[in-house]
Amino acid sequence: MTADQLALLARTPSHRASTTTARVIVFNAQHASPARARRQAAWLADQPTADLLVITEVGSGPGGDALTTALTDHGYASVLAPQPAGRDYRTVLASRSVELTPVPSGVTVLPHRAPCATVYIGGHPITLLGLYVPSRGPQQRRNQDKRAFQEAVSAALPELVANCDGPLVVAGDLNVLEPNHTPHHSVFGDWEYDFYRSFAAAGLTDAFRHLHPQAVEHSWFGRSGNGYRFDHAFITTPHRERLLSCDYLHQPRELGLTDHSALALHVTCAEDHP
Repeated sequence: MTADQLALLARTPSHRASTTTARVIVFNAQHASPARARRQAAWLADQPTADLLVITEVGSGPGGDALTTALTDHGYASVLAPQPAGRDYRTVLASRSVELTPVPSGVTVLPHRAPCATVYIGGHPITLLGLYVPSRGPQQRRNQDKRAFQEAVSAALPELVANCDGPLVVAGDLNVLEPNHTPHHSVFGDWEYDFYRSFAAAGLTDAFRHLHPQAVEHSWFGRSGNGYRFDHAFITTPHRERLLSCDYLHQPRELGLTDHSALALHVTCAEDHP
């Protein structure tokens, strides 16, 4: 994977990062303009628990560059911002304090949408894979990129799970729903629901659903007002008892920073946690 590891000098962050807990915020940037990207970075930096960021739908032009620069300016000392070979969206990982060490994700299709890195928190490793699954695409390429990317992710997950020393968190905008989603949206096909199921098959647990078995939440709303839970976080199943919380944050959408709600995930890094 071709990526730029931004190691610029950053100012002191507004909040101190936890030394015991991986605190992750998943955020869809909605291909923001430079001005909106800077507002997004300011909002993220102001969140006390935004130690690790997975930011999806980041443009490869001025807006995306403004976002990564603003994150560094706000004290994110380590930013992993892969560049696509052509014009495409990408996924960005950022860390408030500990260094992001890139590791191969194994995703061979559109790898700039699937950066992966390990961090050490309190001496314990945790690996973070960020994903931004393509939308269905224009009519002339309907579902081609989406299907190819999903298949590449599903193929890569088992080996990535097997090779991680500690917890693996996979998070991002998957552009897919759980099979029993409320409400049901008939537009999605079995191959898309199979992608969601492939996470469990690879040894990963839906963090939100594990902690909230009956809750109905949505992270994006269509023009008709129907809700979709597109933004997800998964954790390796043997480590799911380390989950402390996983909740949607609707403020970014309500403030007009993006059209998606954010997702906040907390995982204790203590190996003796029950």
